[in-house]
Amino acid sequence: MTISKTLEGNTLTLALEGRLDTTTSPDLEEALGASLDGVTLLVFDFTRLDYLSSAGLRVLLSAQKRMNKQGSMKLVHVNDAVKEVFDITGFADFLTIE
Repeated sequence: MTISKTLEGNTLTLALEGRLDTTTSPDLEEALGASLDGVTLLVFDFTRLDYLSSAGLRVLLSAQKRMNKQGSMKLVHVNDAVKEVFDITGFADFLTIE
């Protein structure tokens, strides 16, 4: 998986490409841990994300909990396959998906 970061003011956008799974979720955790200080809006761009596993869901849940304390988080350009994962797991109920 490739992670591209863009910081504009207090908004951090992470564009993910490939698969967010057991192998790649530690990379995303590391990228988030080093980048969220001072961020009030975290945007995940899933335009090129092909697959999301439960390990990826765990990282997103952790990011959502942190952003609830310091701002907000949203997911954009979510494809149908990934959206279905959010719907089935109930994550669509508390994540902002645009």
